[in-house]
Amino acid sequence: MAQPPPFGGRFPPPPFRAFPPPAGPFPPPAAPFPGPAARPGPFAAAAAAPPPFLLPPPPPPAGPEGEAGPRFPPGGGPYFPAAPPFAPRPLAEEEAAAAQRQQDELWLSQFLGRRRAVPPPPPPPAAASPSSARELAVEALGRVARLASLCRTLRRREAEGDEAGWAQAREEAEEARRELREVVRPLREPGYREALRRKAERARKRRLRLQRRKQETKAAKEEEAARAAEREAKIDQWRAKCIQEVEEKNREQELKAAADSVLSEVRKKQADTKRMVDILRALEKLRKLRKEAAGRKGVCPPPSADEAFENQVESLKTLLKNRTELYEAEERALRVMLEGEQEEERKREMEKKQKKEREKLLQQKLEIDSKLFGDPDEFPLAHLLQPFREYYLQAEHSVAALIQIRHEWDQYLVPADHPEGSCIPPGWVLPSLPTNDTWATAVR
Repeated sequence: MAQPPPFGGRFPPPPFRAFPPPAGPFPPPAAPFPGPAARPGPFAAAAAAPPPFLLPPPPPPAGPEGEAGPRFPPGGGPYFPAAPPFAPRPLAEEEAAAAQRQQDELWLSQFLGRRRAVPPPPPPPAAASPSSARELAVEALGRVARLASLCRTLRRREAEGDEAGWAQAREEAEEARRELREVVRPLREPGYREALRRKAERARKRRLRLQRRKQETKAAKEEEAARAAEREAKIDQWRAKCIQEVEEKNREQELKAAADSVLSEVRKKQADTKRMVDILRALEKLRKLRKEAAGRKGVCPPPSADEAFENQVESLKTLLKNRTELYEAEERALRVMLEGEQEEERKREMEKKQKKEREKLLQQKLEIDSKLFGDPDEFPLAHLLQPFREYYLQAEHSVAALIQIRHEWDQYLVPADHPEGSCIPPGWVLPSLPTNDTWATAVR
């Protein structure tokens, strides 16, 4: 096959070579493999030649006649020209390579045996925590106690001259010391103490926070219990007051009903007495008329009969008069009692009304004082205004201050018909309402 003609701007095709190479994939070395004496160190640069202990490639597969043939067609081609077959390696060289390989393996095993065994990496230190540090401290104290006991045993064996026991005790002490070092190793790690201190401080703050929260919860519960007890006390007081008022009203109604019933009985008795008196008067008038009628007929009763009738009527009049006076006295007493009860009821109503008026005036005074001086419960700077409050309210606590203030007011007294005169205000003079928005903003 002919090569394509070269064109301008195009590279020619690369030259092709035969595969496999003429000398085979692994050509024989130029010189025998050096012995152990001439071998370089284990870390020297590798030789340029390939290692001689590699086996030769397998022979090519047999042809149709059973003979070994080339791996590629014998004709080759323009790209794969024919290559000569592999050259057989001598048997002496293979034996030398195997012996050299055994020597190399022996030397490598001896070299690795001479090197010190690398100790296993220490276990990672446990996370710093107060509980783990406490456990390490307890374990370390146990190791220290055991080491101190072994030291005392060493002194005793040395004093006794027991070399075998001393050596055994010494080995145990060394082992205990190694264990102690292993136990305290995490405590010597860099940053372990700082981490432990941070965690201990965090735990302490958390414990204090929990204690403070517990105290706050307890205080809140106690405050709630106190408020509940206060509410219960107020409710009980209000209930007792209501019960007392109801009982007083019932008692008053009972007394009034009893007084009314007694008064009605007295009035009934008075009415009966008055009716008896009327009956006596009618009886006297009837006897007089019958006596006049009998006199016109010529019948005259004896004087003894008139005298007996007069005596009987007089005794009945005296009895009725006494009863009338008694009933009038009872009626007056009942009226006085009812009037006293009514007066007491009016007094109680008046006292309640006055109490409401006083509470209303006190509330107005407190509102005025809060407007002028601020609310002492809500104003945070009440202690700063305390001197001013004491100055303006000194007349309420001192008679001398009241007299002095009144004397100062009396200096401005004028006649009643003075055109510029005015009366003393009964209370605080409140400021007028704001007249514009700017003033209202400043007042707020």
